[in-house]
Amino acid sequence: MTGSLADRFKSGSQKAGKVTEAWGADNFYCPNCSSPKLNWLKPGTKANDYRCPNCGFWFQLKSQKSRIGSFITDGAYGAMMEAVRHDELPSFYFLHYDLATWSVRNLLLIPHFAFPPSAMIKRKPLSVTARRAGWVGCNFDLSRIPVEARIEIVTTRRRRGDESLTKKQNQSLLTSSPTSQTIIVPPSEVREKFKRVKPLKELSVKERGWTLDVLNGVRSLGKKEFTNSDAYTIARQLEKLHPDNRHVRDKIRQQLQVLRDAKLLLHVGPGLWRLP
Repeated sequence: MTGSLADRFKSGSQKAGKVTEAWGADNFYCPNCSSPKLNWLKPGTKANDYRCPNCGFWFQLKSQKSRIGSFITDGAYGAMMEAVRHDELPSFYFLHYDLATWSVRNLLLIPHFAFPPSAMIKRKPLSVTARRAGWVGCNFDLSRIPVEARIEIVTTRRRRGDESLTKKQNQSLLTSSPTSQTIIVPPSEVREKFKRVKPLKELSVKERGWTLDVLNGVRSLGKKEFTNSDAYTIARQLEKLHPDNRHVRDKIRQQLQVLRDAKLLLHVGPGLWRLP
């Protein structure tokens, strides 16, 4: 990244915002279509940083110095939940950078249609002594987003030797050091992964939350192939996420069929399912 862009700013957040957003303007492409660039929007554009000039998809960048973990700090809880309920979330790029070298370490893309309400975690209100006393923020819980929708674009990991990489990954090696290696995923592969989960976009927002939670739940079973009975073991966690539904087993069976129709699950026999 061009670290010199930070020179005219004093606060760390302003420095990071300018440098990372400028890098995104130079390097981001649209995962939904063939556009090689995204338009960088004017500062202050509500909840968005970039827009595809071709298909119109909106994107927001969230960058941080620490590695991308399960939780990402976001804005006001109420506003985020309203955006989810009205299908107004942008897709997100989550960027982890190294401050000392102003270099990209990890970059993760999550489509806007892959955020279930359960992924929005309410934080405690700010104390009465805070400048915005009573304000309630939220965190994204990325572990509640199915792994299919957590699309890695840049990944840095501890170096284990070239034999641990596939041929495609070796061809995409961006940088290397004695202790780490950074791999960049080809745009064609990113777009293919995006396309694979895009059927979720066609579901109603209310239905989509259930579909995502069930997909994440059956993934947590740790089985490539599973039965209806296996799927029923996640009923208790679904009851906590959807306390207004009294027929969770019926809903699980329904959502397995929805996932089958979306080609995110294979029906291989009576009461038997397989993850692709």
